[in-house]
Amino acid sequence: MRDVSVSTCPVPTEQQPVNEYQELKESWFFSWATLEWPSYLAKLAWLWGWSWLVSGPIAASSFAPLKHPVQFILSGAAGASFILGLALLRLYLGWLYVRSRLANATVVYEESGWYDCQSWPKTPEVLLQDQLIVTYQVQPILQRLRQTVYGLISFLLAGGIIWYFLLVVSG
Repeated sequence: MRDVSVSTCPVPTEQQPVNEYQELKESWFFSWATLEWPSYLAKLAWLWGWSWLVSGPIAASSFAPLKHPVQFILSGAAGASFILGLALLRLYLGWLYVRSRLANATVVYEESGWYDCQSWPKTPEVLLQDQLIVTYQVQPILQRLRQTVYGLISFLLAGGIIWYFLLVVSG
């Protein structure tokens, strides 16, 4: 008789953290954060540009583009940046969720519905694999998203400074 110490994972396949990570990495929206920097920034610029369809008319109703072009551009850019910020927040929260699922030593899962929550302690091998994914795959993505948010905040601060000097000069 052989001593078999292979543990079977009772967690449904779609709820296993490594599969959640793979699904997130392959999804249309969340895969943006995994692209190379130029492609990633191009996606964000594309979203920011399309956000002008919402923010542009609102800015135009507040500041006539021909009469106050700088205010129009600054307010439209701020509105488009707000929409971009919401998208970055969604990206960050999605990747943060997967990081926490991978980093935890136990997996909380549902067998058939919300009412039968179970937990499974990860084996040392699974825990090590998940921690490696967190360290070398997910953490760099979260760092990139934080850097992007810092850049967006800097962009908004620069717009605020320009707006302030417009007020001082005109007022």
